[in-house]
Amino acid sequence: MSCDADGHCVTCSDEGVPMRVVATNAEGLAVCAGGVEVMTDLVGDVEPGDELLVHAGVALARLGGREADG
Repeated sequence: MSCDADGHCVTCSDEGVPMRVVATNAEGLAVCAGGVEVMTDLVGDVEPGDELLVHAGVALARLGGREADG
């Protein structure tokens, strides 16, 4: 899955939203700013401070943080 230069999902033409991880929970979900829980199956393990591109409650890509910077 990928996004175009404007941050829109090329699969459904909807917009992905950048979100910063503030915690993880016991269910393996990322808890982002505002308490939003996000599935991270497509991007792997995350930790607080990682920034993700999120669409429909699913992290599609890393925007910043550990692995995106490498």
